[in-house]
Amino acid sequence: MTFRPLPAKATAALMRDVKPLKALFSQAQRLDHLQHLLASQLQPAAREHCHVASWREGCLLLIITDGHWATRLRYQQKRLLKQLQALEEFATLTKILFKVQPPTAERRVPGRTISLSSSAAENIQATADGISDPKLRAALERLAKHGKPSE
Repeated sequence: MTFRPLPAKATAALMRDVKPLKALFSQAQRLDHLQHLLASQLQPAAREHCHVASWREGCLLLIITDGHWATRLRYQQKRLLKQLQALEEFATLTKILFKVQPPTAERRVPGRTISLSSSAAENIQATADGISDPKLRAALERLAKHGKPSE
């Protein structure tokens, strides 16, 4: 017995027919609209660090990318609350919560790359040849292998 996938449906048809998708999409649109309203009240430097997570029962939950910006926004919380309450969508806003959540993408720390000139590699290899301690000699030989090949 083989599995045969169902034929693909158009996006518009899925949005119209599948109720959970429709609800999810409308929630995403609502959060996007609230994000734009919030961004209009924030200073330009803070906009990229502050994202609307949820808006329920008068409580606005904001995700902040780092502690520095969370602290700055907490100092401005009363002003921000009053500005947002002036907007129709946030008329019932009673409190703002901040949650620090760093970006999930791993920041790769550039690894060390050793780049030696061919003459430096030759000098290290010559030094290694004159060393009697086997561990030190092996370490110097490994280091000498990082030299650029002679042209």
